[in-house]
Amino acid sequence: MGVHDGREGVLCLGRIYCDLVFTGSQTMPVLGREIFADNLDIALGGGAFITAAHLEDLARPAMLLARFGTDAVSRALEGLFEESGIDLSFLERAADAGPQVTVAMVERAERAFLSRRAGHAIPRQVDAAFASPSVRHLHIAEYATLVEAPDLVRRARRHGLTVSLDPSWDADLIHSDAFGSEVDGIDLLLPNLAEATALTGTNDPYSALTALSNRFPIVALKAGADGAFVAEGKKQYEEEAAPAEAVDTTGAGDAFNAGFLASWLNGDPIHTCLHEGIERGSLSVQTVGGAPRGKRRRVEAG
Repeated sequence: MGVHDGREGVLCLGRIYCDLVFTGSQTMPVLGREIFADNLDIALGGGAFITAAHLEDLARPAMLLARFGTDAVSRALEGLFEESGIDLSFLERAADAGPQVTVAMVERAERAFLSRRAGHAIPRQVDAAFASPSVRHLHIAEYATLVEAPDLVRRARRHGLTVSLDPSWDADLIHSDAFGSEVDGIDLLLPNLAEATALTGTNDPYSALTALSNRFPIVALKAGADGAFVAEGKKQYEEEAAPAEAVDTTGAGDAFNAGFLASWLNGDPIHTCLHEGIERGSLSVQTVGGAPRGKRRRVEAG
């Protein structure tokens, strides 16, 4: 791939959340019972923000293409944007865009999420962003965004952008007959194993990888602590993740996306991209919250 014509930037499109991350609990909540966590951290979240923050940490210019609320919760987190280093030229602030909150409950290496979506996901600056002379690639952080705007990939391609998609788990969409014509033209699909299983009907990573690679030029399948797999045409590679003490796995897949994309946009071989994705994901799980620790100030509670 390689950087060309001065176009280096990555647009990261998706919803931005306020993440309430509970860690240190011994079990997950069940109906009728109360449990207690040792810690609560509050941070900006969502695949678009986390991927963009990691791209910036990797010296790849990143721009958020998103909407963000004007409510008290959203305003309290504004300072974290500036500390991330992400370009906010295409961030729309709107009253109906918040608060978008995710409660993340972490038990050892596992986690569960409860989220609230607000308003629609597509900012009014989308066409201006696609036409920006500094933009080279569009990363779509959740399939639900494409459901709202099925022509997004075609519009991005008309401006010469390459496109990646992380399906992001959505129980209402992932098991549907989704992935229609709105995903045509996507260069790189970045599912995790659960998403790939739902999309293909098989929980065997090799079979799921093969099935998805029949439709997408490159598929990188994330398997958490077991590492990841990638297919480019008929070429397939896999790599295990190095042992790491998992403090919080929230956003690890989005961190993987950033590592993989940064390497891919640099023109590296596909197995190198896989390695860089795994390295970035492994780094992410060792701290609380999805964004790089050095790039973000946590708002701590309790």
